[in-house]
Amino acid sequence: MNKDRFIPADMTGLSALESIRSAGRLNAWIFGMIRPYMGGRILEVGSGIGNISSQFVRHGLSLTLSDYSDEYCGYLRKKFSSEPLVRTVIKINLADANFERTHARWLGSFDTVFALNVVEHIRDDRLAIANCHRLLAQGGQLILLMPAYQFLYNRYDKQLGHYRRYSRRSMESLLSTKFGVVRTWYYNLGGIFGWFVFGTVFRGKHIREWQMSAYDKLVGLFQLADRVTFNRVGLSILGVGKKE
Repeated sequence: MNKDRFIPADMTGLSALESIRSAGRLNAWIFGMIRPYMGGRILEVGSGIGNISSQFVRHGLSLTLSDYSDEYCGYLRKKFSSEPLVRTVIKINLADANFERTHARWLGSFDTVFALNVVEHIRDDRLAIANCHRLLAQGGQLILLMPAYQFLYNRYDKQLGHYRRYSRRSMESLLSTKFGVVRTWYYNLGGIFGWFVFGTVFRGKHIREWQMSAYDKLVGLFQLADRVTFNRVGLSILGVGKKE
């Protein structure tokens, strides 16, 4: 067994994260989209095994990591133990109804909070957004990435623990419960075909590493497709909100 591997409660989620870890072009693409909205004290919510976190380190940006899982937090501390750009790793649960008391130390502590593929895992997504709001200083920004289009909801979503998928309208509605909406946009038009074929037609349970590897080789074409269609359609949706 790989010495860096561990056994969390959510093996399906770990399998997906490990597959995505090998998709360097995809991770760089995501980082490039969110980078313009980053500033000040940065917190990543739901860092997992540090796929996007590594992009920040690679580009010389300092940030705080977090996850709801003790196993993932332990993994992150080990992985980035000698990395000064990672300020600390903390346990944060956006579904905590007593968030203000449990996480009192961190309230208002960050200028940027980002949660990539996190909120769809939380039944009460409005509570999750409210708790992100509590973590931000005045004028701070929240950056979200979520799966798009409910009609694409399939076995992959169920296995990954997704409660829902979002449209641009539903994301803006969710953000506006606590934030001023800065921008929302779709991305990854090219990923829709693979998600539908493997997850809906063939009823796949897991995203395989070979699938991510094949996808990653085509990222340049998928980026072009997004530019040509002006980010009007995509497998996922991004949004930025400002604490006013």
